[in-house]
Amino acid sequence: MTFEEVAALYTEHVNPSLVTLMRFMGFEELEGEGDGHIVRSEAGTEYIDLLGGFGVFSMGHTHQRIVDAACEQLRKAPLSSRLLLSELTGRLGAELARITPGDLEYCFFCNSGAEAVEGALKVARFATRRPKIVSTEGAFHGKTLGALSVSGRDIYKEPFQPLLPGVELVPFGDADALAAAVDHTTAAVILEPIQGEAGVIVPPDGYLAAARQACDDSGALLILDEIQTGMGRTGRAFACEHEGVVPDVMTLGKALGGGVMPLGAFIARPEHWTLFEENPLIHSSTFGGSPAACAAGLAAIEVMEEEELARQAAEKGEPFRERLREIASKFPGTIEDVRGRGLMTGMSFSDKDIGGLVIAGLAQRQVLAAYTLNNPSVLRLQPPLSIGADVLEDVAGRLEEAVAQTVELVSDLDM
Repeated sequence: MTFEEVAALYTEHVNPSLVTLMRFMGFEELEGEGDGHIVRSEAGTEYIDLLGGFGVFSMGHTHQRIVDAACEQLRKAPLSSRLLLSELTGRLGAELARITPGDLEYCFFCNSGAEAVEGALKVARFATRRPKIVSTEGAFHGKTLGALSVSGRDIYKEPFQPLLPGVELVPFGDADALAAAVDHTTAAVILEPIQGEAGVIVPPDGYLAAARQACDDSGALLILDEIQTGMGRTGRAFACEHEGVVPDVMTLGKALGGGVMPLGAFIARPEHWTLFEENPLIHSSTFGGSPAACAAGLAAIEVMEEEELARQAAEKGEPFRERLREIASKFPGTIEDVRGRGLMTGMSFSDKDIGGLVIAGLAQRQVLAAYTLNNPSVLRLQPPLSIGADVLEDVAGRLEEAVAQTVELVSDLDM
């Protein structure tokens, strides 16, 4: 089928406004296949993927080892009967207990990060029997009702009010404001170690440690959302390791399935895993922890460790940002900031429309990128962690061309 034929199907049966957005950003081709850091359209156009599926493709597209593991299990039993124990589910739980920091030990598997957040909130409410959740302005934890309630952008929240009661938002990175909000009624504080959709916001050093202390002082649980930052993205296996902080509950998703299968999870310390003691089915998922998804998750962990993806992210990330800062210096008043950690980078523009035009310019130059959902003026760059330094340099050149083209276009429009 042609792009126009598929666009007509989307317009009539899926999401008409999405078609408009794709056209505006210059993505008028059909997705074909992926390989490593490359996405090919059905027409054969090769794109360098600097979006990485919003953090899904940390191991690259169709990593053969992960695909093979999932396919082998698909031929045996892709889904669970739910009445017999699954070896793969047990093994993946053990592996996550091994690689996550501290004494995080018990896992629940689901299908997405948002589902993981929902479960983490229930763990905190049950363990503490308290009502209040403290989150942060600009946070993004998903779009299901509970996850949306603890997120921080009104455009996604207002149409669905009233949401979960008892949620208080404080400025991200402000340890004093966080400590002031946490009291004897607080069940949990939920934080992203680096805010992704707010525009790749890295908090001040010591912020996570301060959050840990505030929770310890009040008896609240600390939930760290590592859905985007986990699995090597920031230069450590998990971003909280940069500060040596162990949460009470950690949520995972996106790259956990190796870019091959949908897979989410939350993992908690043993003393907080009281949710299931009296009723092992009090929280459940029909498809969560399916054998095929767990096979992909096990292979993803192997790839992350054997290919040293966290080290690769750490080594390539800052040189790439320095190159982007050189570009920013050539366009004062257009590019305001370049920030991030590992291979999680945000480039902030003075105006969201300029950012949108730059994304379209990148598409013209066969580079996939997008803006952050809670801050459309920020261009997000989250490539596969195995991407070559030479490819990143190539992308930087194309980005500079796209920014120059946009500046010229805006200048012409202002005349």
